[in-house]
Amino acid sequence: MMMHLGPHAAFIVTAYAAAIAIIAGLVAWIVLDQRHLARMLEEFEARGITRRSGRTDGQKW
Repeated sequence: MMMHLGPHAAFIVTAYAAAIAIIAGLVAWIVLDQRHLARMLEEFEARGITRRSGRTDGQKW
Protein backbone atom coordinates (compact mmCIF):
# COMPACT_ATOMS: atom_id res chain seq x y z
CA MET A 1 0.00 0.00 0.00
CA MET A 2 2.72 2.44 -1.02
CA MET A 3 1.68 5.78 -2.47
CA HIS A 4 3.27 7.03 -5.64
CA LEU A 5 4.41 10.56 -4.86
CA GLY A 6 6.06 11.27 -8.17
CA PRO A 7 9.15 13.36 -8.68
CA HIS A 8 8.43 15.45 -5.59
CA ALA A 9 8.58 12.55 -3.13
CA ALA A 10 11.72 13.79 -1.39
CA PHE A 11 10.21 17.24 -0.84
CA ILE A 12 6.93 15.82 0.47
CA VAL A 13 8.62 13.41 2.86
CA THR A 14 11.01 16.13 4.07
CA ALA A 15 8.12 18.55 4.63
CA TYR A 16 6.19 16.00 6.68
CA ALA A 17 9.32 15.10 8.68
CA ALA A 18 10.03 18.77 9.38
CA ALA A 19 6.44 19.38 10.48
CA ILE A 20 6.54 16.38 12.81
CA ALA A 21 9.90 17.50 14.24
CA ILE A 22 8.63 21.04 14.85
CA ILE A 23 5.45 19.84 16.54
CA ALA A 24 7.41 17.37 18.69
CA GLY A 25 9.80 20.16 19.66
CA LEU A 26 6.94 22.45 20.65
CA VAL A 27 5.30 19.71 22.72
CA ALA A 28 8.62 18.97 24.46
CA TRP A 29 9.13 22.69 25.13
CA ILE A 30 5.66 23.00 26.67
CA VAL A 31 6.13 19.92 28.87
CA LEU A 32 9.57 21.05 30.08
CA ASP A 33 8.31 24.58 30.74
CA GLN A 34 5.34 23.24 32.70
CA ARG A 35 7.65 21.12 34.86
CA HIS A 36 9.94 24.09 35.43
CA LEU A 37 7.05 26.36 36.43
CA ALA A 38 5.59 23.70 38.74
CA ARG A 39 8.98 23.35 40.44
CA MET A 40 9.25 27.14 40.83
CA LEU A 41 5.75 27.29 42.31
CA GLU A 42 6.64 24.57 44.83
CA GLU A 43 9.79 26.48 45.82
CA PHE A 44 7.81 29.70 46.28
CA GLU A 45 5.18 27.95 48.37
CA ALA A 46 7.93 26.32 50.47
CA ARG A 47 9.31 29.82 51.18
CA GLY A 48 5.87 31.01 52.22
CA ILE A 49 5.16 32.96 49.06
CA THR A 50 1.63 32.08 48.02
CA ARG A 51 -0.58 32.86 45.07
CA ARG A 52 -2.74 35.96 45.13
CA SER A 53 -5.73 33.88 44.12
CA GLY A 54 -5.29 31.89 47.30
CA ARG A 55 -5.98 34.87 49.56
CA THR A 56 -9.02 34.70 51.76
CA ASP A 57 -8.89 38.22 53.21
CA GLY A 58 -10.34 39.84 50.10
CA GLN A 59 -7.33 42.03 49.34
CA LYS A 60 -6.11 42.38 45.78
CA TRP A 61 -2.46 43.02 46.58
